[in-house]
Amino acid sequence: MSEAADGYSRHHMQQPEREIGDRDVMLGMLRQGRYVSIALTADDRPYIVTLSYGYDRNRHALYFHSGVKGLKLDIMAKNPRVCATLIEDRGYRMGECSHAYRSLLLYGSIRLVTDPEEQRHGLEVLLEHLEEDPEPIRRRSLGSDAVFEKTAVLTLTIEEMTAREGC
Repeated sequence: MSEAADGYSRHHMQQPEREIGDRDVMLGMLRQGRYVSIALTADDRPYIVTLSYGYDRNRHALYFHSGVKGLKLDIMAKNPRVCATLIEDRGYRMGECSHAYRSLLLYGSIRLVTDPEEQRHGLEVLLEHLEEDPEPIRRRSLGSDAVFEKTAVLTLTIEEMTAREGC
């Protein structure tokens, strides 16, 4: 298990037998997942938002698209430190009062991408991650820089991660 500097990740693992310690399994969860819920906070007010993402293996980062204005951007500007959760739902088990799942907890920092080359890269990562056939959207949406007038690109640099499973 990777320990976050502030010690929060140890609380994610109060039942060590449920820990997924294999980094390859955790990375597989990132590659297969589609959504993460991101917890942000500023001025003592928490905010959680769920976003689809693209995972960039080379940068060990997630990319998101967003509107160019909004609460999450305002909060990020004040405090870029975030925690994110990916849940893999494996179904409720009738008669057992239990639920099978795997969860991945990520700690890192999130920022608005301002470099045009990285913006384009981030949208490419998203398309490759989410779309079975990204080419039609690539032609329609990434043909010019006009897309960036209405679309912000965000990136979450993953610094720490832990995973667990339940049954």
